Parts: sequence; structure tokens; C-alpha cells
Amino acid sequence: MEWFKKAKSGIESKEKKNIPEGLWTKCTSCGEIVYSKKMEQLLWVCPNCNFHFRIPSRKYIELILDDGRLDVYDVNLVSKDPLKFKDSKKYPDRIKTAQQKSGALEGVTAGLAAIDGIRVSFAIMDFSFIGGSMGSVVGEKIGRAIERAIENRVPLLIVSSSGGARMQEGILSLMQMAKTSALLAVLAEKRIPYISILTNPTTAGVMASYASLGDVIIAEPKALLGFAGPRVIQQTIGQDLPEGFQSSEFFLEKGFLDKIVERKDLRNTIIKLLRMMWRKSVET
Repeated sequence: MEWFKKAKSGIESKEKKNIPEGLWTKCTSCGEIVYSKKMEQLLWVCPNCNFHFRIPSRKYIELILDDGRLDVYDVNLVSKDPLKFKDSKKYPDRIKTAQQKSGALEGVTAGLAAIDGIRVSFAIMDFSFIGGSMGSVVGEKIGRAIERAIENRVPLLIVSSSGGARMQEGILSLMQMAKTSALLAVLAEKRIPYISILTNPTTAGVMASYASLGDVIIAEPKALLGFAGPRVIQQTIGQDLPEGFQSSEFFLEKGFLDKIVERKDLRNTIIKLLRMMWRKSVET
């Protein structure tokens, strides 16, 4: 005998309506759920905590440059496999996957552009390409961007986002730190300004070379900056790290940064800096 029996209610259950993916975005910092279209209007900055989401390199190009236009150079430079490196997959296969994922051939895009009519040599890294890692091609493209600034006597702007050197290329990757730093020394001798823009994250070999050598260094709020990761540092020194260690705010407090700039103010801030540092315009 059944002691409990569920009576039929005559109400039929209906399938839940599918909510389109990407309609809402959860902030990785505060957990706030925000309508994705609103996030796009806010340039992918959380309205609750001001956390700056990582955005594709093309969005920075649209945001910073006049008409979102960049005359791209060195498009056909691609990485080789000098060490015949293989971890979970072969290095050429990893490159191919990164190209398909990011839509770019390498981890940096560089060329000539204008900002408020001021001609500049511009380079921007793409974190979606193997974590924005710096291999020989990335270093070469950055080097050529510096050389274009020298040859054309125009200011240099580099937007960095990187997890560091690319281990698949070993010492060839590490050599790019010295090469780019040496070229920036020549740029400084020519008294041509260089503005370095740090986004989340900018670390390791890139941070230890061209990202930290700007005449003016600015960063987005709450960006992760530094050389080694906080866990590695903490284990090495055996001490607890200060609150907010390796954030933009911490770096500004210690005098490493000149200014923290919100994404919505980035273009206007760059224009003001260029007007102060450089008066030569496209028209002249």
C-alpha cells in the first residue's frame, strides 16, 4: 500500500526558455551581474567596482587612434620553431591555435597612426595570443616600431599586456629584452617621447624591459603589474605581501607609475601628454 501518492495536478511543465549566451556578464572582481550591452557602452568597465575587464587589442585601437585607423607594418612576420619545442603540443601547433583564436598572426600589432592629428608610431600587444608572451617576432615588431619612431621623428606609444617571455623560444625570447631596451636608449638620445601604457596584466620580461622604460608610464586601474607572480615572491622571501601588492595603485604609491587612467579617459590623457611633449602634427 502506498502511504504517499502525488496527485496529478493537471498542470503540464513547459521547457524553460533558453537565455542567449553572453546576454549578461559577471564581474570577476565584485561578482555583480551586468547587462552585456551596458558593459559595452561602459567600455567593459564594471559600474559597481570600476574593474577594467580585459578587452581585445582592436578595441584599444578604436578607442585611442583617430578614426580607429592603424596603418599596420610587418604583417607577415611569424614565429619559427628554432628549438623544435614540444610540451603538451608542438610549438607550431600552438602558434596555429593562437592565430585561430585571436585572429592575428602574432602577439603584437604595430604601425603608424595619428592621435588628435599627431602622427605616432603605435604598437599594441594581444593577451589572447599565448598570453601576450614575448617571442622573437614580438620583440622584432616592437624593435621596428621604435625604429619607425626614430626614422619618422614621431612619438612612440606601446600598449602592453603580457604574461612574459615565451618559453618555447628560450634564450631567443629573453634576448628581446636587451634589444628593445637598447633601441629605446637611442630613442631617448633623439629626444623623441615614448608613452608606455600598462593594462591588465603586464608582467615578467615585458615589464622588465620596454614596458617600464617610458618617459611617461600610465596604467589602467587595478591592473596586475610586476615581474614574478605574488605567490612566487611570497614563497621566495617567506613573508606576507602588502595588501594590493602588484596592483596599479600600489605601483603609483611607490613612484613607479606617473598616473592611473580610467579607460574612458585614456585617449584624452594621451592627447594632453602628446601636446605637452610634442608639437609636431600631421598637418605640418
